[in-house]
Amino acid sequence: MDLIWWIAYIALGGVVGLMAGLLGIGGGGIMVPILTSLFLLQGVPHEHLAHLALGTSMAAIVPASISSLLSHHRRKAVRWEIVRYIAPGILIGTFCATFIAALLPTRGLAIFFACFMLLMSLQMLANIKPKPTRSLPGPMGLGGAGLGIGGISALVAIGGGSMTVPFLTWCNVKLPNAIGTSAAVGLPIALAGALGYIVNGIGIDGLPGASLGFVYLPALILMAPFSILMAPIGARLAHRLPVVYLKRIFAVLLMVLSLQMVYTVFTA
Repeated sequence: MDLIWWIAYIALGGVVGLMAGLLGIGGGGIMVPILTSLFLLQGVPHEHLAHLALGTSMAAIVPASISSLLSHHRRKAVRWEIVRYIAPGILIGTFCATFIAALLPTRGLAIFFACFMLLMSLQMLANIKPKPTRSLPGPMGLGGAGLGIGGISALVAIGGGSMTVPFLTWCNVKLPNAIGTSAAVGLPIALAGALGYIVNGIGIDGLPGASLGFVYLPALILMAPFSILMAPIGARLAHRLPVVYLKRIFAVLLMVLSLQMVYTVFTA
């Protein structure tokens, strides 16, 4: 792999970590579109572009999820009784959704990804927050919520925070606990998603030689440490910079990257 790709993956990992620490937002929205373009330039066949980008992104989220979980656990912000019941649904939904993703064409995945990111961007721009209007459901209800959150997370390579936090807030969970609990369920999402994309990509022809299923190992190895390194810096900057305005800029960036991904897969 040429030096230019090393630099590109390191830079991407750093940007993703910085944004995660600064805005509390997972990196899938940035990683997937940019990885799609990088893989295309590296000669990955068109039909594998989105799958390899999604799988690599899910794997890259694993170390960041562990770091985030431990941080929130130390602050006693994780509601483990919620994690206990929502995690099985998360695991099943995420893992099974990777099999659906493997059956979908690259263009279909790109359209779904772009639509979800556009909706998430609009929610960020409008600063829409659900009002707490109900109590937490029972174990079956939490498991069902986990299925949905995990399934969508696997198809767009996110840690689930954009769905888990609003859901828990709606169910009268205090915001710090909702964020901490979301960080905890982000780990099973990342693990199940990465495993599913590995399983579904094994034996597929046309993938880069250093791939493990739909996970491109050089990109993962280069992105992960710099993402972890930059996240604390982003967290410190969050106390000094106008985060509200930065979120709006980030929302616009997500829109642009999502549309760029669609353009890339339809013109490749």
